[in-house]
Amino acid sequence: MQQNTLTEYPGNLYVVAAPSGAGKSSLVKALMEVDAGVKASISHTTRAPRGQEVDGREYFFVDNATFDTMVANQDFLEWAQVHGNRYGTSRQAVEQRLSEGGDVLLEIDYQGALQIKQIFPHAVLVFVLPPSWEELRSRLQRRGEDSAETIEQRLVNAEQEMAQAAKFDFVIINELFERALFDLKSIVHAQRLKYAAQSRSRATVFSALHII
Repeated sequence: MQQNTLTEYPGNLYVVAAPSGAGKSSLVKALMEVDAGVKASISHTTRAPRGQEVDGREYFFVDNATFDTMVANQDFLEWAQVHGNRYGTSRQAVEQRLSEGGDVLLEIDYQGALQIKQIFPHAVLVFVLPPSWEELRSRLQRRGEDSAETIEQRLVNAEQEMAQAAKFDFVIINELFERALFDLKSIVHAQRLKYAAQSRSRATVFSALHII
């Protein structure tokens, strides 16, 4: 899995996971609007586009045969099946951005997040929680994308997903959006100032100061 190479990249890797309806997509979008240093990695998925989604913007939409080929060719850093569809993170896209010193943000499910952590120990895992079950249900209903049966299944899945939050580095409770966005920005900034991150991204400064 090229673990040694990945850990030496100067860029930072952030992974955000959450149950459906917790608001992670809105938070990630807002973060990138105010922090040009963070870019999202666009995942490949076998599911059909929803609403106004565009191929190559929200996701790369591929059929099962194409996805199978990419798995066989080890094109994914991680992949997982979620709600009956498969999602995968492009190895090449992530490695290129990190090698250039840029920060990458992955918006994926908890299974993929934990896979990424094994490959890239420096990755920062962030889990987004809703403030309550009632609010989570309300958000799923207001979204207007799913049937009542699908919403119930998403709530069942959410319980399993949220039980994994303890394995993440940070947890954000998305009760008030502005506060949750501030928390996410704080995590990103704090990670950039860690010794390990600074020594990778500012290696020439450390070398000039004789700091190993």
